[in-house]
Amino acid sequence: MADVYARLAELGLQIPPVVPPVAAYVPAVQTGNHVYVSGQLPIVDGALLATGLVGADVSPEEAKELARRSAVNVLAAVEALVGLGRVAKAVKIVGFVASAPGFTGQPAVVNGASELFGEVFGEAGKHARSAVGVSALPLNAPVEIEAILELA
Repeated sequence: MADVYARLAELGLQIPPVVPPVAAYVPAVQTGNHVYVSGQLPIVDGALLATGLVGADVSPEEAKELARRSAVNVLAAVEALVGLGRVAKAVKIVGFVASAPGFTGQPAVVNGASELFGEVFGEAGKHARSAVGVSALPLNAPVEIEAILELA
């Protein structure tokens, strides 16, 4: 796999500090050669970038960008715990989308996270995935992304 830090630089992405938990959990845990990352919201500098339901308050296009930002926060949790240079494979991503009644575009929204993992990790960024519509998320966030990654 190519140097993940060089790839981040090519993409113009800076990994932010890990987002502090909003409840009683830790951002990520390692067990064996896997890291399990808690659900990450689209938070930047302590502020949620948007609130509300996708398909009503938030457009699907905006939600896709929010999913991408949430995935950056997944990377931040991994970097803080073990370092991104140790990631061998993205195994699974689960994306939760706070959805307005009748909204069925969850897969396209979660593509924001999936595409980021592909850009950062290349072939190793291909993963299994679930894209789930829910009635509400913590802090009224439109999206939440969690991940399982394998370490080298």
